Amino acid sequence: MDISIRNAQKEDYESLLSLFWQVHHLHVIERPDLYKKNSTPVGEEYFNNQLNDDKQHIFVAARGIEIVGVVVMKEEEIPENSFVHARKILLVNSLCVADTVRKKGIGRTLMQYVFDFARGLKVESIELGVSETNQNAIHFYQSIGMSTKSRKMEFRLSSLEMNSQDFIL
Repeated sequence: MDISIRNAQKEDYESLLSLFWQVHHLHVIERPDLYKKNSTPVGEEYFNNQLNDDKQHIFVAARGIEIVGVVVMKEEEIPENSFVHARKILLVNSLCVADTVRKKGIGRTLMQYVFDFARGLKVESIELGVSETNQNAIHFYQSIGMSTKSRKMEFRLSSLEMNSQDFIL
């Protein structure tokens, strides 16, 4: 499968809507308490603002003229303080390969492009968040050399009916 990677353009918006929806739909299914059902999770104005922001980057994977994948990223500067060193990272906010062409190396090709791009930016690391329940994504990211940096945990008070004997602090 011959795949080319390029910068997203304003004209790509309509083609990308189904990919943005796939990611959002997965989030809604996993966490309906956090994510709203929405047929257009990324509005055109928001998309265009991302394209115009020099710290945000959107690349598309194309097979001929058909867009089959997208990755959305943002450069972030962590300022030094008494607790942490200053550093620059590239945060992957979203990665999606069309469900009709998954498991064909497109995600791997996109992420290799991201790795090369990040080297050019001279960032210290590429970081992303992934749902603990999305084991396919976790295995994919591990297969390309990524490792768990930290884990975000929660205690959902709204969904638990507990008494004081259920746990000890």
